[in-house]
Amino acid sequence: MNSAGNMITTTRDVDAILIPLGTPVTIPAGALVLITQELGGTYTVSVSGNLARVEGKDADALGLGMDTEQAVAAATAEKSPETEQGPVDEQAIWDVLKTCYDPEIPVNIVDLGLVYDCHVVETDEGGNHVDIVMTLTAPGCGMGPFIVDDVRAKVLSVDHVSDVEVDLVFDPPWDRSMMSDEARLQLGMF
Repeated sequence: MNSAGNMITTTRDVDAILIPLGTPVTIPAGALVLITQELGGTYTVSVSGNLARVEGKDADALGLGMDTEQAVAAATAEKSPETEQGPVDEQAIWDVLKTCYDPEIPVNIVDLGLVYDCHVVETDEGGNHVDIVMTLTAPGCGMGPFIVDDVRAKVLSVDHVSDVEVDLVFDPPWDRSMMSDEARLQLGMF
């Protein structure tokens, strides 16, 4: 389901995060919002001249149902101890990282070049710890903590991952040359 570009009236009060400040706000029931981006299981909406991020769990407030990606995320949210032991499919980690987006940019964080390193370390308890080193497009981005939380939660949903640590760094600083060719093409930056 793609509702980007649609004007919608909120059906209830909904918690959101102002972009790019990262300030929590409540969008009241009956507010007119424009969905500008629907990626990674979250929505970026324009409301009263401001951009805000609405979590996928609150899709009903936008008059929307849960999409396939959100349903998968909800189904994998609770893991049993058995799913934390065994080998980790590293490609599955990279695949899930490609479902993480900066709410202002319609390109995933991998293709943006924000993920510098990702590796899996087996723990003494038989689980798997994942270390991720990443950056942001701008050091002062207020959405940084939300993007990091999104990365942590989605990587933790991968089978056999028991713990995730995300190290946010700014050296080397991100620049446009770090984007994939696909990202540059999508953003018209060739």
